[in-house]
Formats: sequence, C-alpha cells, structure tokens
Amino acid sequence: MCRVCGGPVRQFFDFGRQPLSDAFVDPDRVDEEYFYRLAVGTCESCGMAQLLDEVDRDRMFHDAYPYHSSGSVHMRRHFEQTAGRLSGEHLRGPDPFVVEIGCNDGVMLRALAKEGLRHLGVEPSGGVAELARLQGVRVRTEFFEEATAARIVAADGPADLVYSANTICHIPYLDSVFRGLDTLLAPDGAFVFEDPYLGDILERTAFDQIYDEHFYFFTVRSVQAAAARFGFEVVDVERLPVHGGELRYTLKRVGRQTPSRAVAELAAEEERRGLDTPEVLDRFAAGVERVRTELTELLRKLRADGKRIVGYGATAKSATVTNFCGIGPDSIDWVCDVTPAKHGKLMPGSHIPVRPTEALTEPYPDYALLFAWNHAEEITAKERLFRESGGRWIVYVPEVRVI
Repeated sequence: MCRVCGGPVRQFFDFGRQPLSDAFVDPDRVDEEYFYRLAVGTCESCGMAQLLDEVDRDRMFHDAYPYHSSGSVHMRRHFEQTAGRLSGEHLRGPDPFVVEIGCNDGVMLRALAKEGLRHLGVEPSGGVAELARLQGVRVRTEFFEEATAARIVAADGPADLVYSANTICHIPYLDSVFRGLDTLLAPDGAFVFEDPYLGDILERTAFDQIYDEHFYFFTVRSVQAAAARFGFEVVDVERLPVHGGELRYTLKRVGRQTPSRAVAELAAEEERRGLDTPEVLDRFAAGVERVRTELTELLRKLRADGKRIVGYGATAKSATVTNFCGIGPDSIDWVCDVTPAKHGKLMPGSHIPVRPTEALTEPYPDYALLFAWNHAEEITAKERLFRESGGRWIVYVPEVRVI
C-alpha cells in the first residue's frame, strides 16, 4: 500500500537481503549485523516510487551516522552556491528565518549564519549535528515532523524558507512532514528541496541509488500529487547535476505563486517517457540484471588474470552493489574512503575492509572499482597519479566499462 495515498503499489525490482547501507561493521561484531528486504515499487494511483519495506529511522540516523555533506569539494561548492541562491530569492524581507531539514554537518547553513541570518538546522544524527554547531550553526537534534514544527514556531516564529537536501526522500511519513510545513511556514513561505530524480535513475540504470535510506524516488508528477493532498503545489523545478542527477523542487501553498513553465514542461516530459509505466520499469529491471552479470564477470576475469582490484568510495550506494552482485573480499581487496569514521571497519554485508584513500598508493593497484561514480570528475583529478601509473577505473553507471 502506498505510504502517500494508500493506493496499490506494483513491485518492479527486489534486491533481496541487504544490510543497512551506512552501518559499517566493527570486525569483531559481524554477527550483530541487521538485514532487511530491499524491494522497490510504484504506486498505481499517484505514481510515487517507494520502498516496500521500511527500516526503523533510529537504526539509520543516530549519533554515529558517518556521512558528512562537506566531505566533497564539489558538494561544498554546491551548497555554498545554494546558500547564495536561497538568500537572494527567499530571504530578502526584514529579519528572515530559514530552517533546514537534515542539515548534516551544517555545510549550507554556515554560509547563511556568516551573513547573520536567523537560521535553524534540524538534524537527528547527533555526531554530525555537533559538527554543525562547531561551525556556528544552530541545530535541534531531532527528527522533523509535525510536532517538531510546532516547537520551532513557538520558539522562533514562522519560517520564510524551509530547505532540505537529500533528506525528504529518506522520510516515509510525508503526511507529518507536510503538516509540519503548513505549521512552520509563513503564509508566503517556500519549501525548497532537492533529491535524486527517478528519471535519471531509470535512464542511467543507476540502481545503486536504491538503498535503505532512500525511501522515495521522486518525479515532478508524484511530488505534485503528494503536495496537493496537503494544500501545496510545485511552483518551480530545476535540474541539478549533483549526485548523478537530482531535481530541486520549490513548493508553496496553493495559489501563492503561479507555477513556472519548467514545471509543466518537465511533467509533460515525464508523461511522454512513461516513468511510472510497467514497460519502462521492467526495462530498468532488465538493465540492472545485465549490469550485475557484466560487472561480476569482469571482476572474475580480472582476478583470474592475477590483477589487483580495490574499490574507491565506501558509499551508501556501494552496499546495494556489493551485496546484490555478491562482491566481497575475494573480488576486491579493500575499499578506500576519505571518512575517518569508516577506516578500519568492514563494508556492510560484504565485509570488505575500508582503508584511507592514502592506501591507494601502497602500491597502486591495477584496477579501482569506482563506487563514488557521482564524484568521478573530482576523484579522477585527485588520483591522477593512479592513472599515470597504469591503473584503470571500473565504472558501472550507465554501463559496465573500463576507463
């Protein structure tokens, strides 16, 4: 049953038994790992793509949550530019107030804080919330829902802007989120959020975007349908190149702003492409199976030829790839990552060791499987010497190839 409208949901892929994507494992605690079924479907009534099984939010977002939004130079630049855009477009009145849902380590809000703007981050993961505070960002360490919004209004008054990046798709209870927005936003306030776009996921066969934290996979049409149930409408939409393809949606209460042409144009494009039709979704499923076959065969052949292979980027996405494709320490020696909290631990489910990125040089391997493909340009530039030493990158989005 659809979590948004209650309609019937048609499953279009089942990735089987999966671990929590960001639950990196202590080597002496592998027996305590939590698993769940990762299956995805689309509502036949409102078109919302969603997971069929929900993982308890406290299992995913907690004090030890390891993802840092500021970990990438490219993403830091993106959020700094976003702060400037938001300030110019939505925070121009007297004493404006902005709230960010899922502020993580405060990479976006700290730019607004430096301008002296009233702000508040809402972040349930205590470790990254504390990093935000150290950057001068005000943070409430809790999940955002209707009750949270009421507490914020009582303490700080209504918000001119509520912003969120890569977070709204994590929240199954959209009804409480929208009721919270209705409570929190000023009459002409805007809700701006950006999340992975189903259209890009399907087009690129980017199946690793599907994991426990990503409960919803939005389109313009499905967001329009969800928003309408709570008195909101999509008034603008913008394509973003980050994280392999996202959309930035701007919502306001119905009648407060005439929707831009971009909204109607992209909704019409989605209808032409049939993003929620069985034919398109079944074609995606066939593509996922093809990538699995080609990737595992390539790794097997390279290993048989005596090649050293490592992984690059211990991402949440990589949990889906390694566990669905059966990639373990027998396929790749280890995975390197920039996040210190992951070093010395094992990849979820696959139990591949995680090492610092400096390990790539000790000595350079023959191949590196690029799990963090959405940061390919930044990573390949940083690791230029790997390529010059004769190393080759393996990628699997949109298809398996060696570069």
